[in-house]
Amino acid sequence: MKIIALAATSSSKSINKTLVSYAANLVENSNVELMDLNDYELPLFSEDKEAELGQPERAKAFFDKLGSGDAIMISFAEHNGSYTAAYKNIFDWASRIDQKVFQNKPMILLSSSPGPGGAASVLAAATGSAPYFAGDVKGSFKLPSFYDNFDMQANQLTNPELLTELNSLVAAL
Repeated sequence: MKIIALAATSSSKSINKTLVSYAANLVENSNVELMDLNDYELPLFSEDKEAELGQPERAKAFFDKLGSGDAIMISFAEHNGSYTAAYKNIFDWASRIDQKVFQNKPMILLSSSPGPGGAASVLAAATGSAPYFAGDVKGSFKLPSFYDNFDMQANQLTNPELLTELNSLVAAL
């Protein structure tokens, strides 16, 4: 199984990139391709920019990359209770190519933050909206207090209850 994994942020030090990479690699017999949103940077979407640029190659490449896997796993960083600007922008461009951005792929949605909320607001928004964009959401998982529950040196989740929950979720793929 080929899993397309991405952190919905442009941060080079993203804890969500760490989380999605870790979670995707828990799926047995899988090949994980980790996307970097920085490879798909585009001008801010607007109808005027779309009229000027059409469908940019980077937007097409993003859409095609999502379609190239058997499953999609995304971990969402939360900026002011919502999506990061980097993710929202490339998503908006891709949705103009085809509203079925997720192309009926099975998906697992994740989120984390340094605080106790675990980026729950953005995860709820993503989980609720993905089916409208042809996402077959198999489940979601939030990791609260990232630095208390994930050992960066060992690259592993340290909270046994959360690890059991995450393992159960990735088994759904």
